[in-house]
Amino acid sequence: MSASGAEERSSSLRGGARYRRKAVFCPLIKAKVPVVILDYNSFVKQKFFSVILIAALLAGCKFQVDVIEAPTPITVIATVTLLPSVTPLPSLTRIPIFPTSTIVPVEAVASTQVNVRAEPNTASEVLGVLPPKSRVQVIGKDSGGNWWQIQYPSGADGKAWVATEFVALAEAREVPVVGASLNGGNDAVIQQQLNVRSGPGTSFNSIGTLNAQDVVTLTGKDANGAWLQINFAAGPDGKGWVNAAFVKATGVETLPIVGDAGQVIGTGAPVDTPLPPQPTVAPAPLDNDSASAPAINVTLTSSGTRSFQYSSDVSSPTGDAEDWIQFKTFSVNTKLELECTGSGSYIAVLLQNNTVVDNLVCGKIILFLTDPSAVYAVHFVSSPTGSLEYTRFTVRVEAIP
Repeated sequence: MSASGAEERSSSLRGGARYRRKAVFCPLIKAKVPVVILDYNSFVKQKFFSVILIAALLAGCKFQVDVIEAPTPITVIATVTLLPSVTPLPSLTRIPIFPTSTIVPVEAVASTQVNVRAEPNTASEVLGVLPPKSRVQVIGKDSGGNWWQIQYPSGADGKAWVATEFVALAEAREVPVVGASLNGGNDAVIQQQLNVRSGPGTSFNSIGTLNAQDVVTLTGKDANGAWLQINFAAGPDGKGWVNAAFVKATGVETLPIVGDAGQVIGTGAPVDTPLPPQPTVAPAPLDNDSASAPAINVTLTSSGTRSFQYSSDVSSPTGDAEDWIQFKTFSVNTKLELECTGSGSYIAVLLQNNTVVDNLVCGKIILFLTDPSAVYAVHFVSSPTGSLEYTRFTVRVEAIP
């Protein structure tokens, strides 16, 4: 305690603030009167304390000052954690978008009732029928330009085929070639109406017919290349055989060689497509057909076969002198064509229910009215002249829808 009666304690604060607590002891009231003044330098503090001190001395009071240390402030050390650096993503390279070609459909109109088929040939499945003057959207054509590919909801991938003969474009536009193509593929175009057989030769049964400009897919050939195997839905295992002489095709040399039973037996060397068979001056082999047992008996239907072709030969005075071809048709209009090679000595007639209704001439086409309930027949006879007469003929019949 100092002589003035004031006691002061101080301590160095760690950078913190401090204040003084001052007390005055007065004998009159026998008590300390605490006075707390914040420790800051100011003019007001000095004046105020001076007034208190003078008053206490006059009253005989003792003056006491206590210095109270303020709590040591907690030193906060802030550790700054840097955010991880962001690795920039590689810049994107824009891939150029090339325009894709779009086939613009061309409107076409059916001139008559026409079948809509699954493939571009008359032997394929009939998906439906277009009525006369119905409109369709054409999106392509076959390589021969004889079939239009059209938009058809019930067809495979919404597409089907119709013959260009009966469907005309509403405007002159270029139509792209799609589907079957002779360039680099194993597809072929039939050159004339011909039989499809169950095996590679005329001794095998006829399982259907194809018309000129039908497009087929080749799957094989026989060892000589004279017969070609094709996809044919009505045939055994979906296959059939056609005479190579009546087929326009490329790439025949790459086709596998297929045996009579349908098995692949190897790949043969390229062969030349044989020329159409030439008539030979020899008696025609007997086939023992007759009016009651015709050589073929075909029924044409709107949803199946609507045309057929039959070829054979006759001779006289020896050999097979006559042939009978019988058929029924669904249409009221039918086209019949007769072609012949050889001596030209023959008699050919068309019969309806065993009654002759027309004489036939080789090289001529006739259109005649037909009764769907009637039975028709072609009777072809070699006319004897004393020497050997030989004639090979082909009959083509087509129902006009």
